[in-house]
Amino acid sequence: MKLVLQNLTKKFPSRNRKSKEEVVAVNDFTFEIPDGELIGLLGPSGCGKSTMLNLICGLQKPTSGKIFFGDDDVTDLPPEHRGVGLVFQNYALYPHLTVLQNITFPLENLRGEAKMTKQQMVEKATQIAGLVQIDGLLERKPSELSGGQQQRVAIARALVKMPRVLLLDEPLSNLDARLRLQTREEIKRIQRETGITTIFVTHDQDEAMSISDRIVVMKDGVLHQIGKPQDVYDDPVNLFVAKFLGTPPINVFEGFVKDGKLHIGEDIVLDVKGAADEDVWVGIRPEGFVLDENGPFSCTLSGLEVMGRDVSVVSTNEHSANPVIRSIISAENKVDLSSPTVRFALKPKKVFIFRKSTEERIRFDIG
Repeated sequence: MKLVLQNLTKKFPSRNRKSKEEVVAVNDFTFEIPDGELIGLLGPSGCGKSTMLNLICGLQKPTSGKIFFGDDDVTDLPPEHRGVGLVFQNYALYPHLTVLQNITFPLENLRGEAKMTKQQMVEKATQIAGLVQIDGLLERKPSELSGGQQQRVAIARALVKMPRVLLLDEPLSNLDARLRLQTREEIKRIQRETGITTIFVTHDQDEAMSISDRIVVMKDGVLHQIGKPQDVYDDPVNLFVAKFLGTPPINVFEGFVKDGKLHIGEDIVLDVKGAADEDVWVGIRPEGFVLDENGPFSCTLSGLEVMGRDVSVVSTNEHSANPVIRSIISAENKVDLSSPTVRFALKPKKVFIFRKSTEERIRFDIG
């Protein structure tokens, strides 16, 4: 099911008695999700992600704009008639019902031609339980399940009616690290097998990048960038997107461009032909450093973090906006820890410059 959001805006009344200015949670949001894609809706807390989900499923009405499922305008359609499956952050399972009863519950409310017999409901629930690999737990109560198993029950309950659109609201936030990794792989598998258009809301960029066909990066209710995860990581449109994606985060420095050269302090670190002379923010991905004793960029060496295949060189620089700089290099490199400084060459494709005033990306020619 193709999903189209057209100039979607949601405003809430101000809670400040002294100010009547409305709070804009979603601001003129326009986006089309092709049929069968898994979209990661990504942004910091308070950026409007959950509000967006509530608008799509019908729990809230937009202040303005339209929502289309395929060619159907569902903007004013009640939630129960939209054909949406919603998985909540806290699972929201009925504690007094078994797993089977939790999954069949949405089917009991079907009416007309869609109405099912008890046997049909059990068969459908058992089929979906097998898809999410909990078919051996159907007689248990939620209290007898692990967090990951409860999450699968919640997904099964959302899928059992084969919704037109599946919405996942931070579904992994209550799981430990190992279980989060396992469950996100399962969500991707289930989405591929069902082919249901899915929106996965999260503030965790690792989650979004690992399972999404495309990611949508939001801030303060505004859409900043849409694209395939790797494309957005490699080609951010502004400093916010560059800083939000990546672990370890991008290293940011104050710098300036003069005569086609990028300066960080006294170091001329890169040729940036085509960029105008101005003060800039310089973003360098951790993997963008090349250990080079004759390199143009000098930092004060703090130490080394061993990561196995790679090592992270920890350093500082007076022009850095980060407390420390992390440079990821191969463990085969030998770092002289007795030296007070470390020098790097930079990979041009891993260096981004941004306008100091607007934080918008400045393009330059890579030789």
